[in-house]
Amino acid sequence: MYRTMLKGACTAGVIALSLSLAQAQEAPVKPFQPLADEGVTLALNYTGEAAGNVSGGLRRASAYTGQVYMGADFDMDRIAGIGGGTVHFAVTNRHGKSLSDIAIGNNTSIQEVWGTQNTHLAILTWEQKLLDGRLDIEAGRSQANIHFLNSPLYCNFQTNSACGNPTFVFKNSNFTYFPASSWMIHARANFTPQWFLHVGAYEVNPDRKQADDNGFSFSTRNATGVVVPWEAGYADDAGRTRMPGHYILGGWFDRGDYADPLRDANGGIAILTGRSPATLHGRSGLYFRFDQMLTRPDPRSKRGLALFGVAMANLSGRVEESHYLELGLLQTGTFKGRDADTLGFLINDQQFSDLAVERMRAARVAGGGDGHIHRHQYMMELAYGAQLNAAMRISPNIQYIVNPDQTGAPFRPRDIGNALVYGLKFTVDAPTLLGMLR
Repeated sequence: MYRTMLKGACTAGVIALSLSLAQAQEAPVKPFQPLADEGVTLALNYTGEAAGNVSGGLRRASAYTGQVYMGADFDMDRIAGIGGGTVHFAVTNRHGKSLSDIAIGNNTSIQEVWGTQNTHLAILTWEQKLLDGRLDIEAGRSQANIHFLNSPLYCNFQTNSACGNPTFVFKNSNFTYFPASSWMIHARANFTPQWFLHVGAYEVNPDRKQADDNGFSFSTRNATGVVVPWEAGYADDAGRTRMPGHYILGGWFDRGDYADPLRDANGGIAILTGRSPATLHGRSGLYFRFDQMLTRPDPRSKRGLALFGVAMANLSGRVEESHYLELGLLQTGTFKGRDADTLGFLINDQQFSDLAVERMRAARVAGGGDGHIHRHQYMMELAYGAQLNAAMRISPNIQYIVNPDQTGAPFRPRDIGNALVYGLKFTVDAPTLLGMLR
């Protein structure tokens, strides 16, 4: 089981290579960037995520999924004399299977880099900074979730309930997600170094979510509207204070089509009638998120303990979930000499709406069950991130899911057992690795 869970050859190879190289050096490693003088910064990295449930779920199994990320940023000032302009380009290849799909049966994956399992154009945008950087505008092909409701703290974990974004927003809106790109524009105005307003508009097009879509079709045919995310608040990104933090109010207006979570077009319960869910239009939501450093022994170091949290609620529309709450802690710098290592724990609560509970109850009764449905699904993770060297990082983690919803087995007559999952996430950054080897 452990051999298949960790895909031994791949993971062992990464660890062996990492340990054969020097540990993270005191002097920063200069990534290998052969075109930097011409204004081109290259990106090439790999993320792998293995997971296996040792108890609970629908069955015992293991799964591995991975992502190759290839991209480049083009400094248009250096290339064409256009000050403040940058072209961003990225392609991904995702491969592998989701443990939630094959073994757990719930609606939120254990592995964050699962989804859009093909080679995909993820980013093609022009970013323009104006007013000495106080106004930043970006337009082209991209996703809402890499610009909004995002924090570098979240992806110290493997669970897709938090990384890359709190999962509630994808259950209750057409919030577009990486790497499935569509037409977009967003703008951020920084009124002071800390206070900002950020708003965007992203095409809602069901074609972009099809398994055979590769992102290279720029057509807007079949688009049903736009989703408009917004954020405003305080963000000490530069660490100007001794205890930096972020306090952000945000939300979204979804002006695209979506499927009713319960009824078909004739008013019946869609999961029982077999008819397609009714098509609805328009919904909205609100959230508050924060993170705050609690300890910071040395302002020149990233060592310290951070607390973070998210609260999200639906405002309008017929939706899958009524609220989402998350709280987490992340310690950066663990043992002596391990300043880049992290130790973190998070827990989140997904509360299902009355509509979703009614659908689940109807399916369970039809399957011979008693109709008792848990309204809350809790997902939690304990993760240690070890920086093996400047280019490579591994993060063993333990995840636990309480009351997995039955999306993957709706007619099951009894609860899916609480799932205990062992996972391993690793990343390799090629330019940094080549810089180490030069």
